[in-house]
Amino acid sequence: MSVRAQADLPGLDIAMLTTFYPPYNFGGDGIGVKRLATALADRGHRVTVVHNRDAYRLLAGREPPAAESDPRIEVVGLEVKHPILANLLSHQTGQPVAQRAALQKLFANRRFDVVWYHNISLMGGPGVLALGDGIKIYEAHEHWLVCPTHVLWRYNRERCEGATPCLRCTLSYRRPPQMWRYTGALERQLGHVDAFIAKSEFSRAKHKAMGFPREMEVVPYFLPDEPLKAAGAAPQDKPYFLFVGRLEKIKGVQDILPAFAGTDGPELIVIGSGDYEAELRAMAADSPRVTFTGRLEPQELSRYYAHARALIVPSICYETFGIILIEAFRMGTPVIARAVGPFPEIVAHGGGLLYENDEGLHEAIAALGMNSARRDAIAHEAREAFDRLWNEAVVMDRYLGVIRNVADAQKNYRVLSMSGG
Repeated sequence: MSVRAQADLPGLDIAMLTTFYPPYNFGGDGIGVKRLATALADRGHRVTVVHNRDAYRLLAGREPPAAESDPRIEVVGLEVKHPILANLLSHQTGQPVAQRAALQKLFANRRFDVVWYHNISLMGGPGVLALGDGIKIYEAHEHWLVCPTHVLWRYNRERCEGATPCLRCTLSYRRPPQMWRYTGALERQLGHVDAFIAKSEFSRAKHKAMGFPREMEVVPYFLPDEPLKAAGAAPQDKPYFLFVGRLEKIKGVQDILPAFAGTDGPELIVIGSGDYEAELRAMAADSPRVTFTGRLEPQELSRYYAHARALIVPSICYETFGIILIEAFRMGTPVIARAVGPFPEIVAHGGGLLYENDEGLHEAIAALGMNSARRDAIAHEAREAFDRLWNEAVVMDRYLGVIRNVADAQKNYRVLSMSGG
């Protein structure tokens, strides 16, 4: 169903609960929630987003830069008198202790057709799942349901396969353990949720392997439907490869720097910032082929993508999806990705090369850096795969299909009629 046709239907009333929401967010999950809220509003649905402003302030140590808001989306930023204590209590008890009154008031005054949970780690999860009525959906942007640190990164040094006690791993991060995870609290609250969404087949399988007891639907991230546009002049004359993302150890940039040592060959442009940035800059201090730009605004990235030989995605952790890949695909930019987590299933649709070790990385860089015909053929596959699988219209139909399936099972004809069923 087209956006125009969908907007002609009476809209659903949807509440979204998430810890982070722009501008009070650090990265992908908050941006993904905002894109989803916008796409739902485009289709005539009424969206209320409830997020935790205090959580961002405590972790960032500042207020975020001002950003434009969408008047169609109601945004409720929770704030309490003692934010440090409130967030510690939520983290430790798994309950919305300080935020409960505000949330109960919201749900008492409004009857939502759909309550959509995203990252609820500092919203009082899992206890918050019991609040509100309507169809309830949980979307797993991270692996929080099965991992106290969210990222399945054992002892802050290697991928977790589930054999290590979570308590010891949590302490290695210098975080207080969440004792509610050992009381069955999560399992008891899962019954309030009608459908769970994983962001990839890999993430669904990983949740199951780690003991998550509920079935999950797979709905990937999407990007807005936009034609391939002229991106402007190249940022530099010399050929280059690109990295875009947070500069943290788990993102793996340190592993690709040696491939750009010396003075001959294509260059590497690293876009982003983060806790590991100083170490990475020090590692590349004697590498004239490596340039760090710092963080750039999304609108500035298009020309970097468009003129890159390829985007390199060297993450060493288990991502739930990898939205950066489809950002490159939308621009018709090939991807070179480590064969870890969900990346193989994304690249299997065309648009990139996989590597498993340093030799494979060097081969992929040589293949796309020297062979323009092969690079252009893969670039065409990338854009074609994006249009087929990850554009807004395709993925939004899958999202609304999840709602329709639950509504059909519950004989909720009101929601069926308003969701295009």
